Amino acid sequence: MPSGILLLDKPRGLSSNAALQRVRRLFQGEKAGHAGALDPLATGMLPICLGEATKIAGDILAGAKRYRFSVALGQRTATGDAEGAVTAEAPVPALTRAGVEAVLEGFSGTRMQVPPMYSALKQGGQPLYRLARAGRTVDRAPRAIELYELRLIALEADSLELETSCSKGTYVRVLAEEIAAALGTVGHVSALRRLEVEPFGAEPMQTLESLERTCAAGGAAPLLPADYPLRHLPAVHLTGADAARLRKGQVVPAALPMGATPADDAPDQAPRLRLYDDAGRFLGIGVGAGGAAVRPKRLLSL
Repeated sequence: MPSGILLLDKPRGLSSNAALQRVRRLFQGEKAGHAGALDPLATGMLPICLGEATKIAGDILAGAKRYRFSVALGQRTATGDAEGAVTAEAPVPALTRAGVEAVLEGFSGTRMQVPPMYSALKQGGQPLYRLARAGRTVDRAPRAIELYELRLIALEADSLELETSCSKGTYVRVLAEEIAAALGTVGHVSALRRLEVEPFGAEPMQTLESLERTCAAGGAAPLLPADYPLRHLPAVHLTGADAARLRKGQVVPAALPMGATPADDAPDQAPRLRLYDDAGRFLGIGVGAGGAAVRPKRLLSL
């Protein structure tokens, strides 16, 4: 069975888990997981890790994201998007492009954001959205996020189209409500598309329909290799014998790149490394073990 990363263009109206299960069926039930859920309303890039690539899903979750979204002004909804019931209305002031852009400048950089009740975050073992559906609201601790870019694409009398590049953990629905409040009204997300997930910005996405055609025709799966998101890590190549020993959990000698050994005062904070055997096969992630040696941290089953 294949292992690798599929960049799915998730369609609107389908949950991330439902999209994942359709992909799993196409790949005959292969172990799989998505890296960063999208709301059913949202479309766009949903990285799906298949097989052994599920072991590096955490590295994808940590990456920045880019979204394009529309904000409908004048109405707040229970969910922060177009799927929720309207809970508040307010007049929309006359807006100018210069005025909106001035407001958006105040959102750039690091800021605190309170997660929405309609989210998969858990409190007391319960997802927040279940509590919200039961009519309960609980306190949520604010979390630090960062907006690397926030720009205005289009402005109408009662709507905005925006694009943002942001850190993990950013809720665009909350951001839309905050922007509407800063403009003197209320609002909600009416459309949302994830354009990129770091580091896959230059890679094409696959639709469910194109995958179904490819699989029906017996074609090769359009997967990226498991080490693709790890290219920022230094690479270490091992001999066949040392690779075999490493896969048994042993520390093995290796020519480590500059700075890849742990500091004397922080032995548990050695930089991570990409590990390969002498045939160029990706073995997984290791860390410097002091001197000229490496120990395994997270290995793939080859």
